[in-house]
Amino acid sequence: MKTTSALRANRTATMEPAKQAFLLLRTVFTVAPIIFGLDKFTNILTDWTMYLAPQATAVVPLPAQTFMYIVGVVEIIAGIAVAVRPRFGSLLVAAWLAGIIINLLLLGAFFDVALRDFGLLVGALALNRLSRHPAQPSGQ
Repeated sequence: MKTTSALRANRTATMEPAKQAFLLLRTVFTVAPIIFGLDKFTNILTDWTMYLAPQATAVVPLPAQTFMYIVGVVEIIAGIAVAVRPRFGSLLVAAWLAGIIINLLLLGAFFDVALRDFGLLVGALALNRLSRHPAQPSGQ
């Protein structure tokens, strides 16, 4: 029979990979949305308007680049939310990625990007699950 200290040591050892996974996911889902959000204003990485389905600007009647500025602001907020409140921010990122996937499917192109974003959505949901673990600071 294991002693209490042995049980604690075992729990600590098994928690380490979960803590590492949490930190990796939290870092990526903080940094990536902020970088992508900032790039909506500069278009250094790509011309983001080519990923925008015409249905989006039909619903929100704005020029495509103006729409992308709004997208950029939301992405920056989502990245900051993950940094500050990963439990909430991870769900915000997952919902945002779902919106991007729907947009790409409506566009009828970039199915590879939609599939990649689905993988990211699953990663954001995994971050949400890890943020609920007792080893993480409460309320995060």
